[in-house]
Amino acid sequence: MAKKTVAGYRDKSKAKTFTKVVRAVKNPETGAYSYKEDIVPTDMVKDFLKDNK
Repeated sequence: MAKKTVAGYRDKSKAKTFTKVVRAVKNPETGAYSYKEDIVPTDMVKDFLKDNK
């Protein structure tokens, strides 16, 4: 059986790249930190981190 190579034919110029952002979030009641993961477009990472401090 042959493998399918569908992903190799995709037009990469139209594909939007994404980045996983991991932030530490402090709980105001206990003072403990937890981590929150979000996936955002690469060109919006700086704006995302600036707005969510």
